[in-house]
Amino acid sequence: MAAALSISSASFAEEQPARDYDVAAQDLKTALREVARESGLELLAISDDLRGRHAPALKGHYTPVDAIAQLLRGTGLNAEISGGTIYIRGRSGPPTTAVAGSSETSDIVVTGSRIRGSIPTSPVITLSREAMHDAGQSTLAGVISTIPQNFGGGQNPGVGLNVPESRGISSGSSSTLNLRGLGSDATLTLLNGHRLAYSVANQSVDVSTIPVVAVERLEIVADGSSALYGSDAVGGVANVILRRDYQGLSTTARLGGSTDGGNQQQQYDAIAGTRWASGGIMLAYEFERDTEIKASERSYAATRSPGLFLYPAIKHHNVIASAHQNVGDSVTFEIDGLYNSRSSHTQYALDSRGDVSANGAKTDYQTESFAIAPVLRMRLSPKWEASLVGSYGEDRSRYDLSLFANNVAIYKQAGCYCNAAASVEGNANGTLFALPAGEVKAAVGGGWRSNDFHARQTSGGTQNINVSQATYYAFGEISIPVIAPEQDIAWAHRLTFTAAVRWEDYPGIDKVATPKLGVVFAPSPDFDLKATWGKSFKAPTLFQRYNVEFATLYSAASRGGSGYPASATAILLTGGNPDLKPERATTWSATVSVHPRRLSGARFELSYFNIDYRNRIVTPIPFPTQSLSNAMFADLVDLNPVAAQIAAITSGNVLFQNATGAAFNPANVVAIIHNTNLNAATQLIRGVDGSASYAFSLPHKGTLSLLAAASYITLSQRLSPLQPNTELSGAIFNVPHVRARGGAVWKQDALTFAGFVNYTGGVRDVRFTPVADVAAMTTVDIAAHYAIGGGRRLFSNFELGVSAQNLFNRQPSLIRSSQPYEAPYDSTNYSPFGRVLSVSLTKKW
Repeated sequence: MAAALSISSASFAEEQPARDYDVAAQDLKTALREVARESGLELLAISDDLRGRHAPALKGHYTPVDAIAQLLRGTGLNAEISGGTIYIRGRSGPPTTAVAGSSETSDIVVTGSRIRGSIPTSPVITLSREAMHDAGQSTLAGVISTIPQNFGGGQNPGVGLNVPESRGISSGSSSTLNLRGLGSDATLTLLNGHRLAYSVANQSVDVSTIPVVAVERLEIVADGSSALYGSDAVGGVANVILRRDYQGLSTTARLGGSTDGGNQQQQYDAIAGTRWASGGIMLAYEFERDTEIKASERSYAATRSPGLFLYPAIKHHNVIASAHQNVGDSVTFEIDGLYNSRSSHTQYALDSRGDVSANGAKTDYQTESFAIAPVLRMRLSPKWEASLVGSYGEDRSRYDLSLFANNVAIYKQAGCYCNAAASVEGNANGTLFALPAGEVKAAVGGGWRSNDFHARQTSGGTQNINVSQATYYAFGEISIPVIAPEQDIAWAHRLTFTAAVRWEDYPGIDKVATPKLGVVFAPSPDFDLKATWGKSFKAPTLFQRYNVEFATLYSAASRGGSGYPASATAILLTGGNPDLKPERATTWSATVSVHPRRLSGARFELSYFNIDYRNRIVTPIPFPTQSLSNAMFADLVDLNPVAAQIAAITSGNVLFQNATGAAFNPANVVAIIHNTNLNAATQLIRGVDGSASYAFSLPHKGTLSLLAAASYITLSQRLSPLQPNTELSGAIFNVPHVRARGGAVWKQDALTFAGFVNYTGGVRDVRFTPVADVAAMTTVDIAAHYAIGGGRRLFSNFELGVSAQNLFNRQPSLIRSSQPYEAPYDSTNYSPFGRVLSVSLTKKW
């Protein structure tokens, strides 16, 4: 059977000319690698699909498409060339598990394992550049918002002021992943496998700094991964993988906006690069300017929140570069670089008149960040490779807040959340020895990492946090094949075990060892079963540890006290805690994946996940006004404190504030309330992920791909031993029980059309009695692209794109609000954008 090849319309200007090939008869993997190298293309394939196969001699004048077809003839394998990459797709598994590269190494690492060619035991969500393009997604912030496993809370633009800070915050307009709704700081985000500097005060990474035009694919493992990657990977790990290099120049202009007003978008992209025999370079630039969305531009918010920006005005410049160069036959040098400059503005009024300059607040942010990551790869032997990896990055987010009352600026606060990160790592991976089922492979390594955090206020306050945290670590991973397809054992097509462990030393905090075990069992080539068990952790953020500790004096009655004299007071302690320990989690998952040979192009996957998350850092009293009245908080209150306790607080390093309006008298203090950050909460997270895809040809009518993904989750929390379990999932400002996305992509020749349906489940507003239901939101997105190939050079190689997000202009359900600066909807789950129309034009030079 001949191989089926297709050229994606996304790569219409990257068609390769015919050339002479002279490739000897040899094993298929080596032959494909040689054709890819000579054609200037990358190769992506499953090693198991190529193992044991041989290719005939190839000699003659062919295009790369025809050359690959000759090599694959009779193998039953399919191939596709898209975006400078050859994808070899077999029938025994997805093309993103174990891959063979066009470089001298036979396999590259896929997120979820440190071992080249290892099959991850956790499900891997892969979004290719082509998939993003087909769906009309122009930014990574837009891409991550459509992933069912991702929650819109955490550190993200547009999160309202009525959202509890533990559930979400909009500061500096950075966009971050928040897998499972565990917090942006519990998801580890990498760029080409490298850590980046954290953004603002939260321990999260801003993906909006990365131009989407430079991205080859986004890989997400929504499973605990600290055994492989260290701290933060409790909810999972995401890896943004850049295009290795690029040939030529491409420019794109895109205009869009919300039909209800506001959100006027301008975006301009350019990517350029070149390849040579021993290396290549890619350089990409992105500029975007989006206007704000005013409450006055939305009927549901115009009278509720006059003067409020529902979404900030944002402008950014992003630059990214990636290069690689072979140095001799066994050494390769790689380097990635990133630069971002972003400004944003938001504001709100403090009264119903909506005049911000009279009574309100305005905040401007200016963020500048960069990162550089060099890598030196060395082939130690035919079966072992070692790497020396370094990285350094900074993220400086400056803010300027002005508060107005009665047409006068009465308060100003300015400062910077400045982060820096540096790391050095050495690692190696390769084959230990061979078993009848295949090679036992391992990866080992270790390194040093440092995070610096400088939070200073240049006006309006005394905060000046300047701290750092170093980390030393070592890790190891092993993959053991027990049964292989070549052994032809009935009802035992494949059986592989994996194990990993990582040890980290956080001086002054703790030493942590996190293991992970995995197994893949395939009774037949048509389906496989996967399971994982492991432990993960998250180190306390530097802000959680070193934020200024406040002692605020209140009347005892205002904190829920009863039976006290009117003069009785209570001291509420809030802020950082330098004695915090790491958060810890035990995770396990089970997955069934079906990919029937009789239904080529189809894949179905169902996964169950379970996370037992302990020692979560929280402010343990969510409602301070109930501190003295609610028995659940009794273990956090010191009644009748002695004079020495009071003196230690008021005369120490704690910032003391008197909110009573009367003179402070230590003799009147009847209670000290401890609400500083504590390792107090326990969370239990369970759920199911499902996905399905089916791609097939239509007779003389192109190809059709059907796609669907959904996630169901339950998340409960217990803040202290005296408090009951509280269901967080399905509650306002928390992750909904269900999120889903499904659609279809049709392609024929130069035309691509895509349509998707997005569903975000409803939540309950539990802030008031009676509890109110907040309706679910279902939106429809469509996009179309048409490529123009031939013609004069100036008028050739164009692509026109149009898209409509939220085609039917669905609006978020209203919630109760009491202040004009509160968004009248759940801003962590639902968007104020409404219908967004856009048009783009791309030119390949």
